[in-house]
Amino acid sequence: MAKPIFFFGDGRADGHGGLKALLGGKGAGLAEMSRAGAPVPPGFTITTEVCRAHRRAPGRAVPGLERALRRLERSAGRRLGDAQDPLLVSVRSGAKFSMPGMMDTVLNLGLNAVSVEGLAARSGDRAFALDTFRRLVTMFGNVVMGVPKERFESPREAGAEAALGHALEVFRRETRREFPEDPREQLRAAVEAVFKSWDNPRAVTYRRANGIPDDLGTACTVQAMVFGNRGGRSGTGVGFTRNPATGAKEPYGEYLADAQGEDVVSGAATPMPLKRLKRAMPEVYRRLLAVTSGLERRLRDAQDYEFTVERGRLYLLQTRAAKRTAAAALRIAVDMTRERLITREEALLRVDPAALDQLLKPVFDEKARRGHATLAKGLPAGPGAATGHIAFSADAAVSAAKRGPVLLVRPETNPDDIHGMMAAQGILTATGGLTSHAAVVGRGMGKVCVVGCGDLDIGAHSLKVGGRTFKEGDYLSIDGFTGEVLLGEVPTQPSEVLRCLEGTLAPSRSVLFRYYSTFMRWADAARRLKVRANADRPGDAREARLLGAEGIGLCRTEHMFFGEKRLPKMLAMIVAETPQERERALGALFPLQKEDFKGLLREMAGLPVTIRFFDPPLHEFLPHGPEEAQRRAAAAGVDPGKVWDAARRLKEMNPMMGHRGCRLGVTHPEITLMQARAVLAAARELKDEGVSVSPEIMIPLVGYPSEYRHQAALVAEAAKRVPGSARLAYSVGTMIEVPRACVVAEAIARDAEFFSFGTNDLTQMTLGYSRDDYGKFIREYLELGLLPRDPFAGLDEVGVGELVRMAVTRGRKGRPGLKCGVCGEHGGDPASIGFFHRAGLDYVSCSPYRVPAARLAAAQAAIREKRAGKAYTTA
Repeated sequence: MAKPIFFFGDGRADGHGGLKALLGGKGAGLAEMSRAGAPVPPGFTITTEVCRAHRRAPGRAVPGLERALRRLERSAGRRLGDAQDPLLVSVRSGAKFSMPGMMDTVLNLGLNAVSVEGLAARSGDRAFALDTFRRLVTMFGNVVMGVPKERFESPREAGAEAALGHALEVFRRETRREFPEDPREQLRAAVEAVFKSWDNPRAVTYRRANGIPDDLGTACTVQAMVFGNRGGRSGTGVGFTRNPATGAKEPYGEYLADAQGEDVVSGAATPMPLKRLKRAMPEVYRRLLAVTSGLERRLRDAQDYEFTVERGRLYLLQTRAAKRTAAAALRIAVDMTRERLITREEALLRVDPAALDQLLKPVFDEKARRGHATLAKGLPAGPGAATGHIAFSADAAVSAAKRGPVLLVRPETNPDDIHGMMAAQGILTATGGLTSHAAVVGRGMGKVCVVGCGDLDIGAHSLKVGGRTFKEGDYLSIDGFTGEVLLGEVPTQPSEVLRCLEGTLAPSRSVLFRYYSTFMRWADAARRLKVRANADRPGDAREARLLGAEGIGLCRTEHMFFGEKRLPKMLAMIVAETPQERERALGALFPLQKEDFKGLLREMAGLPVTIRFFDPPLHEFLPHGPEEAQRRAAAAGVDPGKVWDAARRLKEMNPMMGHRGCRLGVTHPEITLMQARAVLAAARELKDEGVSVSPEIMIPLVGYPSEYRHQAALVAEAAKRVPGSARLAYSVGTMIEVPRACVVAEAIARDAEFFSFGTNDLTQMTLGYSRDDYGKFIREYLELGLLPRDPFAGLDEVGVGELVRMAVTRGRKGRPGLKCGVCGEHGGDPASIGFFHRAGLDYVSCSPYRVPAARLAAAQAAIREKRAGKAYTTA
């Protein structure tokens, strides 16, 4: 093991080979602040390596802890547990990646029946000393011994001595032991509890939701206490160097006089805006802004900091990169580039691609909003508009979310509510400020959030406000831009960014859109991968193009047959008993298909449109019971007996590996012929109108080169039946989704003009996991660490990814310059996009609303490759 403990100032938070992974974000920030000369109480950090060792062998002593403690005592000029002038310390968690509120902290360690008298004498305030001891007993009892916090609650009118006595009695009763008098025993137990908190349920849930590895561990920081609860010229607060909701360069935060930090972060009290500190203690306020703005320049990022003022003296307790909304992230990245604090490449790497989804979230329709009363107003902590059934507990929110949108309504949230916060559309609390748990965690999740709504009286199963009572399941709406709570279900409208793109809002009226446009222009200039969209309808194609799609990477033609007027025609085709009958039925579908393709091609004029021919098994279009067969047959004008007979005959034991894709085209070539004619006729008609079109016909589920050649020959035959098709620029390729196709890619590519990887089926067939059934076991696999991630959400790079690499390399050997793309769900996953860039694909394709995120992820992949000095060259 490397050095197990670092004193503040011993390590750097930035630079090459920085210590953030070893000291955690908190420890690295404290080290950097100390080096910068900021007013930081002395302390030390126990590394994440020690935590990992502790997880392997719980209870082992921390090497060097006593030596570090003696150095801290010398630095502070006081001794832990001293009867005259005791040193008190805090013990805090801090991982490499910020996990606000998910792990544990113990404050005021070092007090006992003797040292509390020394603290009372030194401070001249016995009530303060007794209250500090009470806080320690409560936190130690909860964090270290597992006693529920509510058990320690004492009557509000109880004096400091009675409240302390109550806390000690609760501790004794619940733990069946006396509160430990030895301060060093307290410290050892608290450090062990902090390490254990890495594996508590809320921390595990948070890591899974945010893709943080389970094996990193947390560091543990031990720091001399300073006290904000020492009267009117004392207090505590949390601040940001820039507004984390909007990104504006302005002081932002909150301050609570005569309080400790836990009072602000827990949301137990609603603090004052940070600017109120300017009136109360102007010198402290000026010093705070000077120090924190200096830290922002030094660390080259917006900072989230905690501070305490003890009798007019300022102390910084933490700084870290601030959690921020997507809108704020864009603005901060662009502004810092313009301020020459960071480069454009750094700006692009600063924004999480997935966070861009927030910018496309709906807002309330202003006209409809006027008909809904405003019940109350709180603090706007997470932008957006949310409406849903109210739930008063995290468990209730998870349950209700299965039936529809939910708002989690709580007096205040705490880390144990994490699963309910994840399930909810929005979060509403009665107390807490803009830096409370609900605000910080909700903002990080991209949730709509309103906090500190003091007019709400929230009980266990009801909410009272403005003379009205609301029960679980009633509808409310919250506005994360204004902080308003609205009666009922308020309709929403597209986001500001979408309205600007659609032309219904002038870009000059939207600050957000101007930053978005600048940022995305930088991203497009940096990327190599093209980004297309998966779209089956003209409306989806139009939206995708507005969001920056450079073509359609997947049109699923089977989706065009699901419709009230089309299903009967499809049914007639399926029950046809001869090729001639089937051709007549397909003749009725031909004009519909042609118009569908014209709509898509027109919307994507000048851009490629990849049209996948019919893929699913036919039984998906058939009824599931005799009564449904009767109704459907009547609508189609066919014999119900034939319909039900076909449903039973075509049912398959394993349909995803059955009679589908090119196999269906082989046994029913008339389907391939009809679809090819429809595509080419649509393209020819548009070309005659002067519309530039570029259709790409994609044959699905090919595993043998002979399958591809069979289907490609049918396309060529169909082209002969479409006058003028020789003048069309179209291509024919295949979807690579069968593992065998990857192995024989060189042979397939000699005929196929492009490859598009269907990674959904390729994953399914490679892993042997049924997409329809794997949900029965995937949760356990993830919880046990058997898989790093759901393989249908993030690409299995080692297995499925290796097949992709193989197919690209072999395919380009068979056809140099072969165009390769991906159209499975992984095409919109930022981490998977990085892999596709490295594998040398030409484009990714994803759902329309994931296009902006894919554009940014592609830019980040190119930048990282450039920095690594491994630019891709086409085979």
